Amino acid sequence: MAPPSPPAPLPPAGRARSQRRVPWRRRRSSPSRPALRARRLRAPHGRDCIPRRAPRPAALRPSMRRARRGAARGGCPRMPPRQREPRRGPGAPPRPAPPAATRPAALALVTLLSFASRFHRLREPPHVCWDETHFGKMGSYYINRTFFFDVHPPLGKMLIGLAGYLSGYDGTFPFQKPGDRYEQHNYVGMRGFCAFLGSCLVPFAYLTVLELSKSLPAALLTAFILIFDTGCITLSQYILLDPILMFFLMGAVLSMVKCNSCADRPFSASWWFWLSLTGVSLAGAMGVKFVGLFVVLLVGLNTIYDLWDLLGNLSLSLVMFGKHLLARVLCLIFLPLALYTAMFAVHFAVLNRSGPGDGFFSSAFQSQLIGNNLHNVSVPEHLAYGSVVTMKNLRMAGGYLHSHWHLYPEGVGARQQQVTAYLHKDLNNLWIIKKHDSDTDLSDPSSPVEFVRHGDIIRLEHKETSRNLHSHQHEAPLTRKHFQVTGYGINGTGDSNDFWRIEVVGRRTGQLIKVLRSQVRLTHVATGCVLGSSGKTLPKWGWEQVEVTCTPYLKETPNSLWNFEDHINPKLPNISLDVLKPSFAEILLESHMVMIRGNSGLKPKDNEVTSKPWHWPINYQGLRFSGVNETDYRVYLLGNPVIWWLNLVTIGLYLLITVATAVALKRGVQLTSELKELSRVVLHAGGQITLGWLLHYLPFFMMGRVLYFHHYFPAMLFSSMLTGITWDALLKFCAGFLSPSTTARKVYGGGFLALVLLILYSFYLFHPLSYGMIGPMASHPSSPMAGLRWMDSWEF
Repeated sequence: MAPPSPPAPLPPAGRARSQRRVPWRRRRSSPSRPALRARRLRAPHGRDCIPRRAPRPAALRPSMRRARRGAARGGCPRMPPRQREPRRGPGAPPRPAPPAATRPAALALVTLLSFASRFHRLREPPHVCWDETHFGKMGSYYINRTFFFDVHPPLGKMLIGLAGYLSGYDGTFPFQKPGDRYEQHNYVGMRGFCAFLGSCLVPFAYLTVLELSKSLPAALLTAFILIFDTGCITLSQYILLDPILMFFLMGAVLSMVKCNSCADRPFSASWWFWLSLTGVSLAGAMGVKFVGLFVVLLVGLNTIYDLWDLLGNLSLSLVMFGKHLLARVLCLIFLPLALYTAMFAVHFAVLNRSGPGDGFFSSAFQSQLIGNNLHNVSVPEHLAYGSVVTMKNLRMAGGYLHSHWHLYPEGVGARQQQVTAYLHKDLNNLWIIKKHDSDTDLSDPSSPVEFVRHGDIIRLEHKETSRNLHSHQHEAPLTRKHFQVTGYGINGTGDSNDFWRIEVVGRRTGQLIKVLRSQVRLTHVATGCVLGSSGKTLPKWGWEQVEVTCTPYLKETPNSLWNFEDHINPKLPNISLDVLKPSFAEILLESHMVMIRGNSGLKPKDNEVTSKPWHWPINYQGLRFSGVNETDYRVYLLGNPVIWWLNLVTIGLYLLITVATAVALKRGVQLTSELKELSRVVLHAGGQITLGWLLHYLPFFMMGRVLYFHHYFPAMLFSSMLTGITWDALLKFCAGFLSPSTTARKVYGGGFLALVLLILYSFYLFHPLSYGMIGPMASHPSSPMAGLRWMDSWEF
């Protein structure tokens, strides 16, 4: 055999520096091994190069000649066609990041699936479902410009009314009770608006996870979870505030995350855009429900962290730090407050006609509503003896001081005439102010006018029954340790227990008392107790009106304060109530006080299913949206059990990883590279998401108001995003131990596909809950839900 030919000569050494060969680093090799162990080296222009197999003694192969030419041009030698890819180490991602071109296609896919799932069978059922009876009715009020009261801020209802108006709904459907058929009324526009906003939650969550984790599979897994969750679909398909709230909530989170990603280029156009959009979204969330305050808190904590980090940056001047602070104050405080205030300005401007919400607000506010009995009327300004008046309690829904011929029943205090608080206008609300020690007929035109002053002792005689407002030390009907209030006497003649001292809040002795504006307190002279409304509803014998008591506890609350509304006295000159019109700031403050009291006083309706916060993550109990019997079209709000329990397991895994990492760091344990990578991805990307879940869930344990299952859905959005991030990181962690890389990719892809198929199959099983079902209940073998009632608390 002929000896091997010598290798081709190397290029001359006198060439330019950029054209010289890059020398190999020291390498470990054995004469018995023809292949050399690959080591990275640095090319002249800074790119990583991988050295190639040593050339054979024969003439250089064409691939090696091409590699040599690449190195001579200052680049990395090309990989010879036969050269295998280097083995990936443990913990390394099993596949490279997807090309940017695939991301718009993935976003388009999940958006299309989201809209298809939310708009499918949107018209069904063609009758009022669950809380559509409230929010659909309120949309009608906006179209008709009729004033109403609700415990939530106005933005959500205004948008529902606007959607109905633009889609051709005329605002005439009464929305009296669930089950009422819409008939010819156009309700699809309002449902479609809510479904549109609910559909946007999926792409928002997808983009948020993609920005946090930089992982397309994690973003896709999050999107599939939300697309195929039966609870999210149901909540998005009806005229409700929840999809509107969650739209602004997710908009705020996405904008915050995007703004954080622009931290390396502050004050750029994109940075200002996302920062401003965060403020707009915060205003929207707060403008729909007060629980929007939780996302405000999340953004606030993120902002404090950013500012603290900037303050610790010694290379940043104080002037630049001041600019950062000012920008956040403008976009995250002033801008949301301005928009939030503007919502109420529009709300009060649109609702200018008297309606069912009048009685919840002060008399001064009611005087501005067209059609109210106080609108454009003239009354005497100051109170005088002999005046016929109505007295309104200042607590929310406190009602008017009222009496009627009915007596308290046996065993309920003294058997005397009932005194209550009544929410509606009525002739039995009228009382005559008289002196405590005189029975002079003050209605005589010839008698002189004598004004009632702060500190006077008066007697209130009920105009219809001629009995005096009276109290004694008998116990009140419902509120223990309070005294009973009754109507007593005959034709105004009673006893010393009929005497009351009238006091004006913030006034001095001798000052006059103004109609509408003066807040007064009536103190019983004999016992020292204060007249008030407890807010408790009396039984049937009290006509389910509100209890009035005399409380011995002198704490000043709206329950014990009153104002005079109607005022009739022909001997006094009248003034227009326009001079008593409250300012916008007073109206804004009053509306918030009324809403806060209304929220705290919410009680469940008869036979209504309520729940507790610990029920929610485990999907313990759902809500009937429509139908009860086999012949009804039934829709049941319940989360996809597989998804919700997967989210619950993920939260446990996240907490376990967090605690284990903290303990290891505290004890000085050296973590392996794969564990470091897992902790970094899960804790860094999932930290803000977990904080969002905690802020939107834990506060409900401290709330005293009635709670429902749907209150958990904002928190469920965060737990779903955490599931996408955590399981993507876990699959990569497990696949990182395998080699070659093709096996790792198969394991990772198989695990991802198994999760997606599990979600799809569970949706296939439980989708009738969202899209409706008719026929036997789940306990019957022929039911579409037969065998799927996995918990006894599920009522389908």
